[in-house]
Amino acid sequence: MNKPTRARTLTATALVLAAATALTACGGGSDDASSDAEPKQTTGSRAAAVDDPLVATYDGGLYVLDGKTLELARTIELPGFNRVNPAGDEDHVVVSTDSGFRVFDAARQTFTDAEFKGAKPGHVVRHAGRTALFTDGTGEVNVFDPADLGDGAEPQTRTYTSAEPHHGVAIELADGELVTTLGTEEKRTGALVLDKNDKEIARAENCPGVHGEAAAEGEVVGLGCEDGVLLYKDGGFTKVDAPDDYARTGNQAGSDASPILLGDYKTDPEAELERPTRIALIDTRTARMKLVDLGTSYSFRSLARGPHGEALVLGTNGVLHVVDPESGKVEKKIDAVGDWTEPLDWQQPRPTLFVRDHTAYVSEPGKRQLHAFDLDSGEKVTSVTLPKSTNELSGTIAGH
Repeated sequence: MNKPTRARTLTATALVLAAATALTACGGGSDDASSDAEPKQTTGSRAAAVDDPLVATYDGGLYVLDGKTLELARTIELPGFNRVNPAGDEDHVVVSTDSGFRVFDAARQTFTDAEFKGAKPGHVVRHAGRTALFTDGTGEVNVFDPADLGDGAEPQTRTYTSAEPHHGVAIELADGELVTTLGTEEKRTGALVLDKNDKEIARAENCPGVHGEAAAEGEVVGLGCEDGVLLYKDGGFTKVDAPDDYARTGNQAGSDASPILLGDYKTDPEAELERPTRIALIDTRTARMKLVDLGTSYSFRSLARGPHGEALVLGTNGVLHVVDPESGKVEKKIDAVGDWTEPLDWQQPRPTLFVRDHTAYVSEPGKRQLHAFDLDSGEKVTSVTLPKSTNELSGTIAGH
């Protein structure tokens, strides 16, 4: 269940932020230029406390919404293409800008002074009470405790710089080990592991095109490759081979409640945009991959996990598929949105899935709507129509 309501105090603080956003492509495609206008904060449909805030991006800014009612609480004008991820606590999210990662206090609806500067901010990963940021343009990794974000200042960080800048990802484990990718701007090859003292203890270079990560039950980490998935478990790397010669699993979703990772599955290296209908289920116990054909395509913003470890996939037929990761059987189908087509440009809006506790939030850009569904019952809880179509969708999530 969602955590109990607690009062929030709004702070209307003026912002000055350069907003030309050129961000890393996680879904494929190129970056776009954006406006030089300064952002503004404007009051939304109401000026009241926000419970379990959600943050949705639109072309020109951010919407802050109440996570229970979906009412629009505040609009933050921020020109350009913006990206947003949970920071790892119940108040903050991380917003990617052209200057780096910025911390946004979603509860108080204002940016804080915390900023991690660097070109092309990329992946944000939460695990074991730590949050890892990977800046592609510099290869720098910053890891912090999200509990330190409360005072608005930049938190104390663990910093590591990759041998060369690349589109990478990092995750810190409970014992302080840091798993991070290897590569250059032209070629990504695998991953290495540092102990808590930053001494290299493991390395694997058999994961071409390494992209994305997910953690399964027992802190097994999966990294996507173009021919399978690379697992880090029990102090060493294991390769899960895909059944096809080329098979990219570049986007994954994991759960502490399941030993099986959910991934996408693309087999055409020449496609301008492949629209796969099969998903990959990677069993970290046996290092085997099972493919399940859903009969509908999906996008890189379609994958998530439920509160019991169930695999969730939002199809282009508008259906949210609830999949048993052990059997691969679709146990439930939730009619979430209308039919949609994934756009060629990865930065263009498409229905997006965000899950928190027992609630699945699904955006429907074509109708400027956002919906909330109860995953246990499959029933729609509420919907809202917003002033503009949204793109990315995220919110605050404590712990993980």
